[in-house]
Amino acid sequence: MSTPKLALTDTKAAKLTADVLVIGTIAGADGPEIAPGGEEVAASFDGDLAKVLATLGASGKAEEVVKLPAGSGLRADVLLAVGLGKVTGDSPTGEQVRRAAGAAARALSGVAHAATTLGALDLGAAVQGTVLGAYSFRKYKSEPGDDPVNQVDLVVPDAKDDAAKHALKGGTAIGESVTIARDLINTPPNDLYPGSFADRASELARSAGLEVEVLDEAALRKGGYGGILGVGAGSSRPPRLVRLRHKGPKAAKKVALVGKGVTFDTGGISLKPAASMDEMTSDMSGAAAVIATMVLVSKLNYPLDVTATVPMVENMPSGTAYRPGDVLSMYGGKTVEVLNTDAEGRLILADAIVRAGEDEPDYLIETSTLTGAQVVALGKRTPAVMGDEDFRDRVAKLSQATGEGAWPMPLPEELRGDLDSKLADLANVAGHRWGGMLTAGLFLKEFVRDGLPWAHIDVAGPAYNTNSPHGYTAKGGTGVPVRTIAAVLADIAENG
Repeated sequence: MSTPKLALTDTKAAKLTADVLVIGTIAGADGPEIAPGGEEVAASFDGDLAKVLATLGASGKAEEVVKLPAGSGLRADVLLAVGLGKVTGDSPTGEQVRRAAGAAARALSGVAHAATTLGALDLGAAVQGTVLGAYSFRKYKSEPGDDPVNQVDLVVPDAKDDAAKHALKGGTAIGESVTIARDLINTPPNDLYPGSFADRASELARSAGLEVEVLDEAALRKGGYGGILGVGAGSSRPPRLVRLRHKGPKAAKKVALVGKGVTFDTGGISLKPAASMDEMTSDMSGAAAVIATMVLVSKLNYPLDVTATVPMVENMPSGTAYRPGDVLSMYGGKTVEVLNTDAEGRLILADAIVRAGEDEPDYLIETSTLTGAQVVALGKRTPAVMGDEDFRDRVAKLSQATGEGAWPMPLPEELRGDLDSKLADLANVAGHRWGGMLTAGLFLKEFVRDGLPWAHIDVAGPAYNTNSPHGYTAKGGTGVPVRTIAAVLADIAENG
């Protein structure tokens, strides 16, 4: 993981020495306008910078990048104008700043030293966008390519204030935690399988000062984790269950985190189509997000007692694989009839949810690439949130504030009967495809302790970007929903 060195400065932007100076532009009614923070830079062009940019085809639209010589009035070599888009309020939103900073950081690849005025709009968002936009995963490339921008100075008038220093520290820590999740997701499944994933999680956790417990297949069998063992039975690489704990100072609340860790999902006996199966390397994105969030929680020393329960399996077809028609005895005693082995995530999550509930937490947050139905319902960029209605809505609101944009979804009681089984307590899928995401949420609800505020975040689409990079989002693993979970934990720490 390589992130830019970030520093605060109150030096006037026009006086800064840098290879590239970044300013923001806004899409105005009559063409591009210079965003707040770039006024002195515009003055060095005799006030005509907006006209110059318009001549070069700039409009100020979101994520637009235009480069031009900085001119004799600046000490930078190149001026980079990045679009924030249309502004409806008094100033751009944090997400507009975050995306613009990310687009700029991607355009700064190979640059040694840059400076930006975007921090004057929203320092925390500019920091996050810069760290995330500069991300690249080149571990398996034989040619190294350009390095990310090495250093970025953020021009803010209050650079020496504690609030600015706090925003820099927090924004950097969040950005780095998202990149941890991205690195895990982008690691190919021949290198990241349950055993190696558990080892990497343990190494990250111990380095961050977290308590670590790893259950191997023998311990899982002794403990009765039928869902995890059933899904993992077809692979030559046996499953694991990783438990991480942070005990913060004066922790008044206990929070349980659960993340799905299917390191590769073939669908098992209910084999997936070959097309796009390679993307199933991302089926452990929920686990990656939870592990990365735990590192962040420890780094920033949240005043909470947070325990993560992370099941890790590989879902493969073989002579030992579980079958449609099998009945699994889950952790905690419930039985599940397997009708589709490709609905495996909910089976390992069920075991983990029950185990997490034994710690008697005040809140449970669970995340996973649970259903393709999430993509059908909300697309590839909008996570779904289900669960206890009050907590669900709280999580969704905080997610929208972070820019991850989760949307609350219902758990209709009339769908619960579709999970009834002729053999077991319930089946792992309904007999139809309607409301598949909601049905999966209802399945998970069966394993949540009564009265426990619970939210499930389905990131099947948002966890992995199969298209071109955009804003601060690279191709491949995105790290969603690390920022959402971090925001929820911070809110619980402050408000209970």
